[in-house]
Amino acid sequence: MLKIYNSLTSKIEQFIPINSRHINMYVCGPTVYGSIHVGNARPIIFFDMVRRYLEVLGYKVTYVSNITDLDDKVINEAIKYGVDEAVIANKYIEEYFQVTKMIGSKKPTISPLATNYIAEMILYINNLIQNDYAYEKNGNVYFRVNKVKTYGQLSNQTLEHLEEGARIEVDSLKENPKDFNLWKKTEIGIKYDSPWGKGRPGWHTECAVMNHEIFNGTIDIHGGGFDLKFPHHENERAQACAHNQSELANYWLHVGRLDLDKAKMSKSLGNVVLVKDLVKEYDLLGFRLLILAHHYRQPINFSLNLLAEYSNIMIKIRRSLKLAMIKLDLNNETLGETLENETLKDFKEKMDNDFDTPNIVSLIYELEKRINKESELEKLKMLINTLMMILEIIGLDFEIEKINPSDKKIYLDWQEARNQKNYELADKLRQALIDKGLV
Repeated sequence: MLKIYNSLTSKIEQFIPINSRHINMYVCGPTVYGSIHVGNARPIIFFDMVRRYLEVLGYKVTYVSNITDLDDKVINEAIKYGVDEAVIANKYIEEYFQVTKMIGSKKPTISPLATNYIAEMILYINNLIQNDYAYEKNGNVYFRVNKVKTYGQLSNQTLEHLEEGARIEVDSLKENPKDFNLWKKTEIGIKYDSPWGKGRPGWHTECAVMNHEIFNGTIDIHGGGFDLKFPHHENERAQACAHNQSELANYWLHVGRLDLDKAKMSKSLGNVVLVKDLVKEYDLLGFRLLILAHHYRQPINFSLNLLAEYSNIMIKIRRSLKLAMIKLDLNNETLGETLENETLKDFKEKMDNDFDTPNIVSLIYELEKRINKESELEKLKMLINTLMMILEIIGLDFEIEKINPSDKKIYLDWQEARNQKNYELADKLRQALIDKGLV
């Protein structure tokens, strides 16, 4: 029985999907004005794992993660380089999907672009105006936050005591300083015609509308980084409550922050580590392992030393599985399909406990140690299959190369030299195997 922490209620709850066989999940994706850094990658890894696990449980999952290609940051980059906004967006969209693959994540089912939903956003905003949840002033449209009685529930604060230091634009046109933009009048960058004049939609509205257009009703899971809880997710939820007269999502999952050497990581601050820059020196499945070794709701203090540690652990796991497969091959054994059910039961219990990946990573370490020590081939096959299944579910799966005939001969000659106590030849053959990563 899967239990997850629901940010909306601040409780761990049994997960009960709306449809018994189909789960709808929406996760806020990247704003494509720059390269993905390691902090951006954490939700990409976590929610990919959630999707994989739900699919293993037998659900069909529609996983939507939007792409914000319409934003002040994209516009500013386009102005800086003297190009169209689409040039900037397309460059970083392509890079985003490359990075997604590099860190072991699958593409979402749907990756909607904000710019493809402008007409729907205008209709959505107009509906909110007609129902008195929004108002127009001088070409700008604002949402009346005090009209939604549960505003602040998601971020666990009252309207009167909204998060100190949260960015609230000073705007004399607003009825209430806490009201937020649905439509922004502008003369800078890309803009669209609307009943209120030329402008572009607000960020919170972009996600609310894409969610509505794709799912048209309450979804099972809405997710994203912890930093999006307020104001972005709170404002998304408020619009959905007003427009649909229902909740946007039954369960809200938020991933903790990833700091760099104990400081908040931010593109605007310039203290970021880009995922694409890691690939030459580190095992990127090691980076995924690092992320999963920390509980998703807890912060991570990232450093390159920590990454090197987990990169080496992942290399060790790969090597252990490769050597175990060589052992089977040398004995003319095939892997088969046997599994260690007690270990898989333990794995499921941990996953069902709010995705307890730190203890799952410990389980992986234990399995790897047992594989290294196991001499009985039938038990070895069971352990290999079990470990590979767990790795696949959490997205740490990889191809294990079979030993080729020439390397197999070196391995057999090495064993024979050892048996014959020809230590000089054995050392030479062993070094050849070490150079090939076979011992």
